[in-house]
Order: sequence, then structure tokens, then C-alpha cells
Amino acid sequence: MTSTEFTSLVMPFKDKVFRLARRLLVSNEEAEDATQEILMKLWSNQSKISSYNNVEAFAMTMTKNFCLDRLKSKQAQNLKIVHSNYQDHSVSLQKQVELSDSLSWVGKMLEQLPEQQKMILQLRDIEAYEFDEIAEIMEMNPTAIRVALSRARKTIREQLTKTHNYGVK
Repeated sequence: MTSTEFTSLVMPFKDKVFRLARRLLVSNEEAEDATQEILMKLWSNQSKISSYNNVEAFAMTMTKNFCLDRLKSKQAQNLKIVHSNYQDHSVSLQKQVELSDSLSWVGKMLEQLPEQQKMILQLRDIEAYEFDEIAEIMEMNPTAIRVALSRARKTIREQLTKTHNYGVK
């Protein structure tokens, strides 16, 4: 496999690998390192790539496992938690604060979910993977994926309702 073939195979899902790593590791720097590590592992095993049915799903599984290993290692003690909220300079300061608060709330709610639900929600609702692909990545039954996703969404919905309806009669 030439470097051009490898690049054309891997580049379409590189951003998805980064976003999953970012969701799990929180820090942009850590996610960039994880993404680079996954791409290097894929490159070093390029002779085996053709044997995989779905290289993207394989890369996402590698990313999940790498990030979870990283969080369990002693290096996790040194991870910096850096949140970079979206900023649009053309909107008013009030809108920026509201947007920042909303992103912060949703981010905190996501972080409170169990690890499995957090990853499934990321893969389905943010990365738009199909249930079968998520089942392959997570090594779970598709029905269990649907149940976990439903529970995660319900938890977020209940927390949002509680937060926004507080004090309303």
C-alpha cells in the first residue's frame, strides 16, 4: 500500500477519530496525540489493513481502547482538562455567555454519564454511526446499544428539563 492509498483510506475518518478521542480525553492536546498515535499504528500495520472489513470501525475501536488505556494509566494523573467552547465574535456578549453556559451544561451532563453511554451517544448522535457499526466498535449487541443510547438520551433530557424548569409552576 502506497502512502497515497493509505492517506486516501484514512483521511475521511481522521476527524471522527479525533472527536472520539476528544470526548474521552477532554483535552485537545491529548486528543491530537491519540489521533496521531492511532494513525501511526494503522500505518505500521498497513499490510493487515486490507484484511479488515471496515477500517474506519477498526480505527474507532483502536481509538476507544487507546483512550481508555490512557485514562487508566498513570499518565491520566497528568491530563489537563481544557474545555474550548465555541466562540462566534459576531454575536453579542450575552449570546456568547448563553452559548458558553449551554455548552458547559451539556458537556457536564455528558461527563456524568457512564463511560459506555457516553461513548455510544458520541458515536451515534455526534459521529452519526449506524447501530451495527457501533456494535462492532463497542463489541456489544445492537439491542444493548439501543438500550444504552435510550438511557443516555433520557438522562440528558431529564437533566435539561429539570435545569430549565426549575422554579417554574
